Amino acid sequence: MPARFSTLLDRFFDDNMNMPMRGQMNRFFPKVDTYETDSSYDIDAALPGMKEEDINVSLDQGRLTIAGERKFENERNDRRYHVIESSYGSFLRTFQLPDTADAAKIDASFQNGVLHVHVPKGAPKTTQQRIPVHNGQGKNADQAQNAKK
Repeated sequence: MPARFSTLLDRFFDDNMNMPMRGQMNRFFPKVDTYETDSSYDIDAALPGMKEEDINVSLDQGRLTIAGERKFENERNDRRYHVIESSYGSFLRTFQLPDTADAAKIDASFQNGVLHVHVPKGAPKTTQQRIPVHNGQGKNADQAQNAKK
């Protein structure tokens, strides 16, 4: 008998402690898979129940951002919701792209609730180089000194 009571108590706390308060919904944070192939970097974001016009993909200074809002549109006044386990709300996911990403050829497609962002690889934008160190007066002072001679 104590085992049954313990099980009931555990279930009560598990069900109620993990549930948002009435009127409050879970924050939506889309799950993503990122992977690399020989020719590209790819991101798949799970955005169930969304439409492509609710999704914004942008690139700024090498940062790819996926943003949008998943709205709770099924609420009706003739229903009293007891549990809402789905997540809703605005979201923003940002990914720093490697310098080999070809920003001009990025493509995004949305199908069956999954956003796929394809980032082709290009040539590296920065190369490693050695920077020579000059005396404390700087390179311009050296050039002016040589011009006087």
